[in-house]
Formats: sequence, structure tokens, C-alpha cells
Amino acid sequence: MLRDLLTESYSALTYNRRRAFLTMLGMAWGIATVVILLAYGTGFERAIFLVFRSFGNNTIWVSPGRTSMQAGGIKAGSQIRFTLEDVDYLRGEVPLVKGVSPATHLRATIHHENRTLTLHVNGIFPVFQRIRNMKLDQGRLLSEDDEISHARAVLLGDEAEMKLFSGQPAIGESIRINGLSFQVIGIEQHKVQGGDDNDNSMLLIPFTAMADLKDVRYIDNMVVDYEGDHLRVVKGIRQVLGSHHNFRPEDKRAIFVGDQAEEIAEFSVITMGIKVMLAFVGTLTLGIGGVGLTNIMLVAVSQRTREIGLEKALGARKRHILFQFLAEALVITFVGGAAGILISYLISWTIGSLPLFSAFSDNAKEGDIYLRIDAFTLGIATLILGLVGLVSGMLPAIKAARLHPIEALRYE
Repeated sequence: MLRDLLTESYSALTYNRRRAFLTMLGMAWGIATVVILLAYGTGFERAIFLVFRSFGNNTIWVSPGRTSMQAGGIKAGSQIRFTLEDVDYLRGEVPLVKGVSPATHLRATIHHENRTLTLHVNGIFPVFQRIRNMKLDQGRLLSEDDEISHARAVLLGDEAEMKLFSGQPAIGESIRINGLSFQVIGIEQHKVQGGDDNDNSMLLIPFTAMADLKDVRYIDNMVVDYEGDHLRVVKGIRQVLGSHHNFRPEDKRAIFVGDQAEEIAEFSVITMGIKVMLAFVGTLTLGIGGVGLTNIMLVAVSQRTREIGLEKALGARKRHILFQFLAEALVITFVGGAAGILISYLISWTIGSLPLFSAFSDNAKEGDIYLRIDAFTLGIATLILGLVGLVSGMLPAIKAARLHPIEALRYE
């Protein structure tokens, strides 16, 4: 029966080649729009998550604030200040924590030969580099020996290195940070990040060496990585610091906890909403092709009314007529859909990428939107295509199936 249906469909389509071609073209354009829009949404999501990953995996930032709730005899509004003891508290008392690093910041004047810049300097423990997923382009990372020996060593972001050395060799050279000499030991690989104080323009020095530049009794924040449930880690951080600083753990303003996993989850909702909206817009475009398919099939039913009457007179049932016209509609739909997918691949190959982060920063093309058509995109597009084809072909097929054989034979 399936072979007979396909044979009938093929005969009907070849009899009206021009009409069938134009209808397929409409379906092809519609499905190409769906695929390209879905690929855009996927590319946008990939670019955003690439930035999140550049800050590290399973990362939490903890910054001091000011209490907003009274705890015991301590009134609200008390300033919270972190010290190196807090680093030990988190490392030793919070379950699932892998590493903790203090971070103290300084906006410093940097000199190299006749160049003078103002850049962001960060004093850190070596574990900070692992937590922040830092990789080398040249040289080496800061080590435990650098920290212990109070070494005046500095790791440069690639943009900072370019501004200071303009492509000249930097490893082993000396720069002056607020008048003190530091030796360049490494250049970090470029990261896709925005803003002026990103990793690419930052200088990293040992925490002990930062003591030569500023008072490090109080640290600006702490960076933590962990394994397991992020909510459990955040709760543990608040409880441990709350007990040592005498504030209530539920006081959100006493300390500020930046949870990367939570931020990713929140942004996933946004990107999913964008992809759903794009899929809806593409479906509307494909629906225009579906309306054209419905009109063409209604014309076909009208032109073949006597044929339908003859088939029914020879014993064809309603479901046979229904499947016959529905099969024709689906053949047009999926042949046009296959052509549309080929068109979408051609468009994505021609466009390549659309600017996103490269519009705000040099060397950030990796963070642009690439129209990559994956299996998930094709699956969703095929599902939408099948639904539109089924709905578009069902109305003419039902009309054909309901024709009375005698009235159909009388039709001229």
C-alpha cells in the first residue's frame, strides 16, 4: 500500500511539475529559515558559555560586605573584613572545597622602558591560576616557591604584554610596578572576556609580593573551586564565615557570594527563551509555506474530484483517499525540507560567523556567533517541518476523503 501511495504521489507531482516545484521552494525557504535561526540561537549560547568557562569551572567568588541583620550583640551595618585566616577557614571547614585563593587588587602604574600604563594588578596564591583555568602562551605560571620566597615575579595577560612590549620578547624582562622591579615569567593565553579589567589585561603577582605594594592585612575577596553540589558549598561558606565573623548566614549583604553554577543556570533559562522565540519565528515563516501547500492541495482536490469519485466507486475507502492526498502533501514537504536543509548549510558556510565579542575586543573572534548546524538543530527542524506538513496537508486530504462518490462523478 505504501508503494502504491508513493507511486500515486509521484505521478501527481510530475503531472504538475511547476506547481509542485514552487510549493517545494516555499517549504524549502521556510525550513532553511528555521534551521538558520536555531543555529543562531545555538551559536549565541555557545559564545556566552565560552565566556563563563573562561573564568574557570565550578568557581565561587566571595567578597566582604556590610551586615544588614543584627546578630547577637553585633548591630546591623558592621563592616566585614577578610584576612588570610578566612582562607584557612574555607579550606579546612567547608565540605567539597578543593582550593581557595585570596585576591587583593591594585590599580598600579606600570613602566617598561619608555612605556607607562595603568593596569590592574592582582596578588594571589598559585592555586588561583588553576581555579581560574589559566593556560600559558609562553613561559611558566606562578609557583609555590614564588609565594614562599616572596619572589617579585609577574604573569602577564596577553593584552598587557602587547601594550608593554609591542611584540618584543617579554619573558625574563623586567617591568616596574609602582616603582618596584618585577621579572616577567609568563604570558597567559588569550581569553574571550569583556571589560577593561579582564584576565587579558591583568598582571598576577604572588600574594606575598603584593605586600611590597600595599597593605595586605585585609584581602579584597576569595576565589574557591569545588566538586559536588554548588548549593551545599555556598551554604557551607556562609555558615563558616558567619560563625567566625558573627553575622547571620542568611544575611545576603554581609558577604557577597558569586556562584558560577547558579549564574550559568540563570543564563541557560535566558538562552533557552531566545532559542524558543527564534524557533517560533522560524515556524511562522515555515507556516507561510504551509499555507501555500494547503492552497495547492485544495486546488488538486478540486481538479481531481471525478478521479476521487471513480476511486470510491471502485471500492476505495475514506482512509485510502485521505492517505493518498496526505502522502502527496508530505512528499512535497520533505522533498522541499531536504532542499531547505541544503540551503541552510550553504548559508551557514557562506556567512561563517556573526560578530559578538569581536565587536568589543580584539582577538575575540572565538567568542563570535558561529552558525553551526548540529544534530539537535536538525532534529527540532525536522519535527517542526513534519508538524507543518501534516497540518497543511490534513485539511485538503479530509475534504477529499469526505466527497460523496456520486456527487464527485457528476463534478465537471
